[in-house]
Amino acid sequence: MTTIGRPLWAPGPESPWERVHEELLRNGSVLVHGRMPGWQPDAGAADLRLLLGRDWARYEKLGRAGMRERFLASRLFLRYTAAAAVRTLPHLVDVAYLPGGRPYVRGLDQIDISLSHTDETMVVGVTRRGRIGVDVERADRRLAHTGSEAQACTPFEKRNLDRGAESVRNDTMVRLWTLKEAYSKALGQGLRFRFTEFGFALHGASGARLVRPDGSATDDGGWTFGTFAVGGSHVVSVAVFDDGFGELSDVSVGTTLHEGLLDALYGATGEELPGPAGSGDPAGVLGDADGVDTVAGA
Repeated sequence: MTTIGRPLWAPGPESPWERVHEELLRNGSVLVHGRMPGWQPDAGAADLRLLLGRDWARYEKLGRAGMRERFLASRLFLRYTAAAAVRTLPHLVDVAYLPGGRPYVRGLDQIDISLSHTDETMVVGVTRRGRIGVDVERADRRLAHTGSEAQACTPFEKRNLDRGAESVRNDTMVRLWTLKEAYSKALGQGLRFRFTEFGFALHGASGARLVRPDGSATDDGGWTFGTFAVGGSHVVSVAVFDDGFGELSDVSVGTTLHEGLLDALYGATGEELPGPAGSGDPAGVLGDADGVDTVAGA
C-alpha cells in the first residue's frame, strides 16, 4: 500500500536535502513545501541561467516583476527538490513540460514530479511509484455557498456538505477542491476534467477515496490520496498512482540514469559523479516551521 508522509519544510536552497531522498526510498513518494521569499536568489546571480535551464527563455519573457519572482522561485524550488530526490545537483536536472504544461525530468522517467503554488507558498511532489499530482490553496479560501459548489461538487459530495456542520463546510470544500486539482494534475488533465464527474469520500483528518458522482465505490486501482495542513495557513492535497511495476531499490542518479547519459551530462559541466549519500547535496537545514516533519535531530 502506498504511504504518503507529511510535507517536509524547505526554507531555501541551503538545506541538507538527504531527508527528501530517504523519504522517497521509504514511502515511494515525498512532499516538500516552501515559501517564495526564501527562494529568491541574489540579484544578478551568476549561475541563474544555468539553474533555470530551458526555463530561462520563459523567465526572460515575463514582463511583470511579481510574475518573474514567482516563476523564478517556484522553478528553483522544483529543481532543488527533484535533485535532492535523486541525489544530484540542481543544474543537472533537466525539467521539461508536456503539451498541457505538466513538468517532468528529461532522461529520468523513474520518477514523476508535480508543482503547485499560491500566494507565496509552494509545494513539490515526487514519486517513484508511477504518477503524482499536488495542489495547494489557502485554508481560508471562500468556496462554501458560492458557485464553486455547483462547479466542483458531485451530488454525493453536496449531500455530505449539507449534512455536515456549517462550521466545517468551507474547510471541507477546500479539501475537496485541492484533491480534485491534484488528481486532475496526476492524470495530466488539469481543469479539462470536469470536477462534477468524479468525487471523493473523505475519511479521517487526511484520507480520501475516489467515488462515482452518486457516491458508489470505484475500482481506484492503485490511487492513494492525502490532505495536509502546512504553514498554519494553507492546505496541500496529493494524488499518487501506483503503476504496479514494482519498486526500485535506489533512485540515486547514478543508478537510474543510463551510464552514457551520465557521462555526457557531467562531462559537459566538468562535474564529478555524485558520491555517497549527501556528498553532492546542497548544504543547510530542512526545518520544521509548523509541526511538519523535520530533519533536525534525525
